[in-house]
Amino acid sequence: MKAKEIGAFEAKTHLSELLEQVRKGAVLFITKRGHPIAELRPVTLPDRRPRFGCDKGRVIIAANFDAPILAEDFPVVTNDPAFRAYGVKVVW
Repeated sequence: MKAKEIGAFEAKTHLSELLEQVRKGAVLFITKRGHPIAELRPVTLPDRRPRFGCDKGRVIIAANFDAPILAEDFPVVTNDPAFRAYGVKVVW
């Protein structure tokens, strides 16, 4: 499909009709004094759905991932005065 050229004044005057054409797949060049200044084309969005199995082999879950977390595993966080300065209370 060849792109159609539209003057800037005509584009401004008939924008809603032009947008409908673009929604249907048309590509338009907006010109000013015969020189193209803009291209109006449909938006192409990538497929946002994750592909099933796309991370196979990249994610490893440890055998003890659901084991309890102990306070001694995080001595820096629980004893850091800056951490407590924000009113965060660590409950174990």
